[in-house]
Amino acid sequence: MSAFGRSGNPLITPSPLPYQAPPFDQITDRDFAPAFEQGMTEQLAEVDAIVNNPAPPTFENTLAALERSGQTLTRVHFAFNALSSANTNDALQQLQEAIAPKLAAHADAIVLNPGLFKRIETLHSHRDRLVLDPEARRLLEYQHQQFVMAGARLSPANQAQLKALNQEDASLSAKFTNQLLAAAKDAALVIADRSELDGLSSAEIDAAALAATERDIAGRWVLAVVNTTQQPALESLTHRPTREKLFRASCTRAERGDANDTRAAITRLAEIRAHRAQLLGHSSYAAWRLQDQMAGTSEAVEAFLARLVPAATARARREAADIQSLIDRHRGGFHVEPWDWDFYAEQVRKARYDFEAHDVKPYFELNRVLIDGVFYAATRLYGVTFTERHDLPVYHPDVRVFEVFDHDGAPLGLFYVDYFKRDNKNGGAWMDNLVTQSTLLGTKPVITNVGNFPKPAAGQPALISFDDVITMFHEFGHALHGFFADQMYPALSGTAVARDFVELPPQFNEHWALDPQVLARYALHHESGEPMPPALVDKMRQAATFNQGYALTEILAAVRLDMAWHSLPATAPIQDADVFEASSLAAAGLNLPEVPPRYRSSYFLHIWANGYAAGYYAYLWTEMLEEDAYAWFEEHGGLTRANGQRFRDLILSKGNTEDYATMFRNFRGREPQIDAMLARRGLKTAAGK
Repeated sequence: MSAFGRSGNPLITPSPLPYQAPPFDQITDRDFAPAFEQGMTEQLAEVDAIVNNPAPPTFENTLAALERSGQTLTRVHFAFNALSSANTNDALQQLQEAIAPKLAAHADAIVLNPGLFKRIETLHSHRDRLVLDPEARRLLEYQHQQFVMAGARLSPANQAQLKALNQEDASLSAKFTNQLLAAAKDAALVIADRSELDGLSSAEIDAAALAATERDIAGRWVLAVVNTTQQPALESLTHRPTREKLFRASCTRAERGDANDTRAAITRLAEIRAHRAQLLGHSSYAAWRLQDQMAGTSEAVEAFLARLVPAATARARREAADIQSLIDRHRGGFHVEPWDWDFYAEQVRKARYDFEAHDVKPYFELNRVLIDGVFYAATRLYGVTFTERHDLPVYHPDVRVFEVFDHDGAPLGLFYVDYFKRDNKNGGAWMDNLVTQSTLLGTKPVITNVGNFPKPAAGQPALISFDDVITMFHEFGHALHGFFADQMYPALSGTAVARDFVELPPQFNEHWALDPQVLARYALHHESGEPMPPALVDKMRQAATFNQGYALTEILAAVRLDMAWHSLPATAPIQDADVFEASSLAAAGLNLPEVPPRYRSSYFLHIWANGYAAGYYAYLWTEMLEEDAYAWFEEHGGLTRANGQRFRDLILSKGNTEDYATMFRNFRGREPQIDAMLARRGLKTAAGK
């Protein structure tokens, strides 16, 4: 018999590998569909057993039993998410679109099961008389809230409408993801004349040649399009027509009137979500979605954003004037356009600080950043250590695996890294689970970090930008949140927290990239091994608040698009995506012509498919939290084991077991304040605070 049971399907039974890591060498594309079907069937049977239990509802026979259900489906889902996002193909994409509405229907079959909700409602109404530990009490209150938010109290007729909308949303989100992946691939800029790449380093030009070779385009160079509007090469390209072509390829990638044009999908998604919110008794999707977030209401989000927009846009206008002045001094004869900003901003930065971003790149070799930067900081703060493993199967040769050990040598879990860009990988960077921590299930975390850094040509070092360094620290902050989870119940474990709290650990972790003790370990020249000169370090630090008006404005513009789309009432007509985007930005005072949104509506993966609908503001909200938390570290000695342990004990290990405001207050000693965030961005004076 197969090691995977009678079915021979490696997804059906728990993996025999350490930590139940997925057996990627055994999994084939055809295993997923039957495994999904079996996983859904199993969980529905488990839910039926809970509902039909003749015994009165108890925490153990209802909520704990629900937490134990669906283990096969969870295992399949995690493995599928890893492959469909980071190493997809036609078969997986087809299945992704086919399975999405089925999974939505499956979720509804649970949260809209009247018998199950009746048992949970009974427990919730008697919660003050139940003898529950704090985590169990939190689970009861959380699950009751989730069921109510999902429509458990709706009439059968309204539930039927809701189910149809949920399935259509899931189908369109999956379709959008696949359209966007294809659109980004097709938008890559093919260069025939090497002179059009002037300004790029030889390594970057070699990488562009390699990208062309991988696409079977002989004698050409390919500049792939990353997921944000602005593209990394725009900082360096001296050929203005190439900059314009690359920028336009990026910002119109999903608006070409072809099969990968996403505008019809997103306008329908906005309409669906508005109607769902109406069915659930709310004025908009944002009003419904924010109920279980730290912010709580769309009014709280708007008030928070109102403190940022004036300072950000005022600074951005001053930055634009500085850039225009430089162009005029050089007799450029043109007004600064979005494709000029990064190029000339770098020149302004150089003139002001005698610093250029590419000056530091030779000191950031990816492996050294990982081992002597990211891992070293974690060891200093939390005592954890890492050992690379070569005996575990991976889904692509670029993937590496590390075993993580706690300060006392106890095993914590496995960490997979997959940093290089591929055409069959979603854009951006992310953390995900392959196995979630739960003492109830006896599982330890298996976690991935995925990026999209340019892959060097053979024999060349993987030199990355400082922005990429920050990305590595950021995503590992998510990983630490998962590794330090110490929860009984998987629904509350690790990163299973509100969107406007989940970004606190990763954004906080970014600070250690510039900590003097950490930087000295990893910022070594890739050839000589010499440390980055102190003068260059000082310039890099001094330049840290440069261009922050632009940086914050482009994020605020994306936040505004998210909130605008998801604040539409159900009575609104279906929108023209281009008109709606322009009018929303203009109404918010965020329509600066030189500063496009970080993501335009048509390629805003976060909000249409990645769970950040009415939640992209979370990156700024949690920036307020993490800057305030880091200020506490600065007040108490910085990078120390004692400080790290406190942050671990009060934030990183808590999962969703406490109220978020209480959790932060217990760490900081007071409510969060925005001052540290504004000061770090160099905007405190501009904000008038």
